[in-house]
Formats: sequence, C-alpha cells, structure tokens
Amino acid sequence: MSGESVRAGSKQFAPNNVLVAKRQALGWSRNRAARELERAGRDRGLSVPELGTIEKALYRHETGRAACRDPLYVELYCLVYEATAQDLFGEIEPASPTDGEGFGVRSHKFVAAYIGAEQVDALVARGVVAENPPQCDLECHATDIARSEGECRLYVWPFGVAIFHVVEELELPNIARLAVWRRKTYVRELEWASSHLSEITGSLIEASYVLSTYWLHRPSWPGREMDAALRIMCAPRVLLERDSEATGASLAHAELVERSLLAEGYEPAEMIPFGIKGISIGYASWSGVVYCPTAPRRALAEDELVTIELATQAMWAYCEYINRQVEQGMDPEVPEPYSWRFLRGVRSRLTNARPQETGQHRSMRTAILDTSGLIGHLSQAIDILRETSER
Repeated sequence: MSGESVRAGSKQFAPNNVLVAKRQALGWSRNRAARELERAGRDRGLSVPELGTIEKALYRHETGRAACRDPLYVELYCLVYEATAQDLFGEIEPASPTDGEGFGVRSHKFVAAYIGAEQVDALVARGVVAENPPQCDLECHATDIARSEGECRLYVWPFGVAIFHVVEELELPNIARLAVWRRKTYVRELEWASSHLSEITGSLIEASYVLSTYWLHRPSWPGREMDAALRIMCAPRVLLERDSEATGASLAHAELVERSLLAEGYEPAEMIPFGIKGISIGYASWSGVVYCPTAPRRALAEDELVTIELATQAMWAYCEYINRQVEQGMDPEVPEPYSWRFLRGVRSRLTNARPQETGQHRSMRTAILDTSGLIGHLSQAIDILRETSER
C-alpha cells in the first residue's frame, strides 16, 4: 500500500512513505521498529509509553491516520532513523489534491551537443538530415528519430550544434513523480544522445546537457495552489535532496516537500513569470520552462515555445563550445561565416521585438533569454571572437 492513499470510511489518508521507507530499508517489522524506538527513548532517559502504545502510534503515523505532532515521537524517530524532522515529516498538513487526481503534461526535452561544422556538413551531404524551416531565422536541418521513449527529432545547425527534441506525454499523480522521473531520464537521455551521435558521425561525441519545457494541458490544483505548483514544476529539483538516487525513499521525501511547498507557497526570486492573467500561466528559470494555457484559443501555441527553445539552446551550446576553448587556453576556431558578426546578428534577432510579435510572445521570449543567460554568453563570445580575429 506504500505510495497510495488509504481510506477509512469516507476519510482519505496520505501515508508517510518516508517513515515506511526508513523502516523497510532497515529490514524491520513495525514491532521491531517500535522496540527500537522504546530502547532509544530509555537510553536517553526519556519517559516512553509501553511497547504496545508505541507500535500503535507507529502504525497511525505511517498510514497517515494521525499526524506526528508529539515532540517525544518526533525525537525518537529522528534518533532511530538518523534523520531530521523536516526529512521525516516535512512540517506539512493534509495531502495535496494532486495525490488523488493527477495531472497531464507534455515534456519537451532539448538534449544539446556540439559536433562540429564539418560533421554537420557530412550529415547533410549523406542525406542523414534534410532541410528544415528556420528556427528564429536560424538555418537548420532535421530528421525524425525512431525510439521507444516518446517522439524524437534531431536538429543540426551549420555552426556545429546538434539538438535532440524529445516529446513525451505524461500522466502523473504529483510533481514529486515528475522530479524523480526527470532526474532518472536525464542520465538516460545524455547517454543515448551521445551514443547515437557517435554512431552517425563516426566520432566520439558527448552530449553536454538536457533542458526541459513542460506544457501543462490538464492541471489538477485548486486556484490557491496553481501558481505554486507551476513554480515547483519549473524547477522540480527543489523537491529532491542533492545527489539523491531515483528511489522509493527519495520519491517519498519529495512528496512531503511538495505538500509543504504547496501549502506554504514557493516563490524563488530568480524565476520569471510570463503568463497573462485569465489566459495563461508561465514561468521560466535556469532549470527549465513551464506553461499552462488556461484559455487555449488565446494563449501561446505550443510550437512557439519549442521554436524559441530550439534557437536558444542551439546558440547556448555554440557559445559554450567557444568559451570552453578559451578556458582550455586556446584561441577559439569557428567557421568564418559563423564568427562574431554572425553572433552579433543573432543577438539582435533574439533580443529585439519583431513588428508582428505579440505581447505574450515577447514576454515569453524575454523570460527564456533572461533566465538562460544566453545574452551574456553571446556578448562574451562576440568579444572573444572579435579579439582573436584582429590579431
């Protein structure tokens, strides 16, 4: 029953899966855990209840039939499980409505790698990729990739960047599941992308990073929690402990943190909103982007976000390659058509509003560019390439 809500009569309970996971990781029954709690209390000189009472309390705390508010039990759990009260209980009240209803979201992953202009030319010449409509006026080629995990399309740009755009439809009970899935699949995507690019180019290629955009088409939070839910989804790693593995214990802890943040609110200063009241809710951060069209016929189209992200990540990966060469003590070498004048033109196209551009699109573009740090990257790359070309 771990991981699911339980019912008693008409009341629904949210199990404390962290407590359950801690006990099971030690291979203890509830009776054994109760005996360990009793022993720890007596060793501390505390006045502890009888063993039967402790075992009943343990059952109620694990199943969610009672919240653990007694300081004595909080102290005992922390002692025996070697954890903090925040780790075990999250200082929360009831379960979030998302635990029972779930939400629907499309995940757009952008997996970036620098493969070199020569490799792009070779892929085009061999017909591996075909001409594709420009992304924000940036010429590119593309092809669909067959794979079992979602739809995938490979884009390559003549200045040497390759990006896999992976689209997956998700139905999830809470954001914690998204956070754990995201961490687990990022490793998978980087390994797969590196292997696939190495195979089709005949050279050793390593994909450098993954960035996500989430299109939330079926939310399940009440109005007072909606904004907080999208902010958490924009940077879901906030739910996970640093370097934690994608396990049942990390999921249980993430669920507790999620409920706490939904109840208390989550408003990181570095996150930029770009939605329009009554039409959409959107947030951009260093970690990714999330968008929910509350009035779909008046909101941005999904492909508008995808186009901006493709252009942004293509240029980010190119600038990363240039800066990496500098950090290795070398003067960067790039194809002449894609030197500092090209980057200066790209910076202008990305930052300046177009005559027919809507206010919604401009807000979205500005939020994504600001949180990605791309404009600073472009400016630095322009200065570096201009300096080396004048030597």
